[in-house]
Amino acid sequence: MLSELHVKNLALIEKADIEFGEGLNILTGETGAGKSIIIGSVTLALGGKVPKDIIRRGAEYAYVELLFTVTEPDKVRVLKEMDVCPDEGGTVIISRKIMPARSLCKINDETVTVGKLKTITGLLIDIHGQHEHQSLLYKHKHLEILDKYHERKSHDLKQNIAGLYRTYTGLKDRVASFHMDEESRLREMDFLRFEIDEIEGANVKDGEEEELTARYRLFTNARRIAESLSAAYEAVNTDTLDYALKEVEHVASFDEKLGAIRDQLFDADAILSDISHEISSYMEDMSFDEEEYRELEERLDVIHNLEAKYGKTAEQIQENLENKRKRLEELEDYDALKQRTEQELEETESRLEVLCGQLSEMRKAAAKELTAKIKAGLTDLNFIDVEFSMEFTRLSHFTAGGFDEAEFMISTNPGESVKPLGMVASGGELSRIMLAIKTVLADTDDIPTLIFDEIDTGISGRTAQMVSEKLSYIAKNHQVICITHLPQIAAMADAHYEIAKTAADGRTTTTIRPLAEAEMVEELARLLGGAKITEAVRENAREMKRLAGERKRP
Repeated sequence: MLSELHVKNLALIEKADIEFGEGLNILTGETGAGKSIIIGSVTLALGGKVPKDIIRRGAEYAYVELLFTVTEPDKVRVLKEMDVCPDEGGTVIISRKIMPARSLCKINDETVTVGKLKTITGLLIDIHGQHEHQSLLYKHKHLEILDKYHERKSHDLKQNIAGLYRTYTGLKDRVASFHMDEESRLREMDFLRFEIDEIEGANVKDGEEEELTARYRLFTNARRIAESLSAAYEAVNTDTLDYALKEVEHVASFDEKLGAIRDQLFDADAILSDISHEISSYMEDMSFDEEEYRELEERLDVIHNLEAKYGKTAEQIQENLENKRKRLEELEDYDALKQRTEQELEETESRLEVLCGQLSEMRKAAAKELTAKIKAGLTDLNFIDVEFSMEFTRLSHFTAGGFDEAEFMISTNPGESVKPLGMVASGGELSRIMLAIKTVLADTDDIPTLIFDEIDTGISGRTAQMVSEKLSYIAKNHQVICITHLPQIAAMADAHYEIAKTAADGRTTTTIRPLAEAEMVEELARLLGGAKITEAVRENAREMKRLAGERKRP
């Protein structure tokens, strides 16, 4: 679950440290207090897009840190497979530092890409906001929901289809490439033979270019080398050191230190003598063979020409040669290869048809279960006489996910036929429909933390009460964090936080703090009574909190 949230210099938040608990965590506050910033900070930490001017005015950076506690063995195993290792207490720390020009994402102090961050955090937390329930307007989302519902049963089959589909598309591209006429085929074969002969004839060895280049460099710099060595030979064979040695020898007996200097001069004389010998030997061995020099130039020209055509290294040239040999074999056996590829494509398409058919039947069976449960959930959420189903259409082509297209169908009024969900539902209805879906998925979903933002859009009264009970139901097996302005939902809180905005020294700041039991009642009274809170309103709030406690009991 999400144990802690730490925010610094983000929009109106100077600093906020929040410890969340298990069950239903409720966040409330006045309109404009900055409730959306709290959820926004979590979204940023999960790899969301960084809005402009999100860094608090006057700060150099913004920082968000999420501390998760992961204890489920299966979840820990999956995280370790992704190179994320919780500590002994199951702690995983997600952080994001946002600077003017870039942002830095870390998991347990290890820098990661935004893509990896989203993949890993997708196992730990799911944010449901207005954007998500608006996604119900798009039918591709409907198939995603169905597949998530029966994911465990269909996982292996979908993996097989995805792999076979990759093979299928590769074969389709291969078959499409067999469009060459006889003249073009013969022309390409001739050119390939020429290139193969050219590469094979050159017979370039690994390391050959480096060796030849070193020798060529010696040849091209032979005169300069000879002149420099001659000058060096003359320099080390002067009488200067002999003269110095004789002079010190005359006085060495007068002081031990002078004896040490004499010994050093003897050593220097011996070293210079060795150097002189080495230079002399090198100069004697030096020779300039015009024929060898010309052969070196020609060989290097051949190698450089091959590199320009076929690769920068001998290994790349050899790889290119193998590819050309393979292509030549294909062209020599062109008609038979085309026929074999077409046959392989036909067989693969047949296998794909069978597997996609199996997946489609599995989906249709699961859809009946899912829509029945969603319908029951919608009835609980005050959809009277609702009809809810799923309609399937076969695509004209295969995809990596099968050949199904599916869409939720709904009727909210008796006697009306079902119509596509996106054509019928209002914004408030969409939020309740998504809540019903989340409630159904909660029994199979292993994501430990769910965040609900704007779940109370367009609802009140009895419907709000039903929504609160659904959230409480989900919170029995998941940690739920919910922003709301409705007292019916807030009353069900296991933990309640107040978000407030204050102004001081010309700066506006958003703060968040946990509420004690008495403060929860006072906040409920504010939600119930508005500007003026009377004792009757407080008593109503206490009664609402008491009844909520009774409804949460098993």
